[in-house]
Amino acid sequence: MQVQVRVQRVGPVEVPLPTYQTPGSAGLDLCAALPEGIRLEPGQRRLIPAGLRIEIPPGYEGQVRPRSGLALRHGITVLNSPGTIDSDYRGELGIVLINHGAESVQIAPLDRIAQLVIAPVAAAQFELALSLSETGRAAGGYGSTGL
Repeated sequence: MQVQVRVQRVGPVEVPLPTYQTPGSAGLDLCAALPEGIRLEPGQRRLIPAGLRIEIPPGYEGQVRPRSGLALRHGITVLNSPGTIDSDYRGELGIVLINHGAESVQIAPLDRIAQLVIAPVAAAQFELALSLSETGRAAGGYGSTGL
């Protein structure tokens, strides 16, 4: 299924458009729209501009997710993962990165720093009820299903 998403470059750095790296990729790579490199120290978080504004169609959302290679090699992840981009948001995309690793990491201009997944969204309609249906799990919460 293909969805048309309009995109606009913004800011001083001309970033590449989001791209799938393989035919089976679910996520499109987002790049750092940085005029110069930055250092992300252990425990530090930074909002990195993506240099893009997008127009997601109604009924869809954008999900900003970490890149597995950055997570494995450096402990870099998207802090509010997945970050949600609503269909009515028109501002510049920003990626909140955090360094969970033990060493500082250099983020260079145009580094691929996150993935964007476009996904359908179901709109919920809530109905106030006096009771809910029973299940085997019932109110079992954290850890209730075992290790």
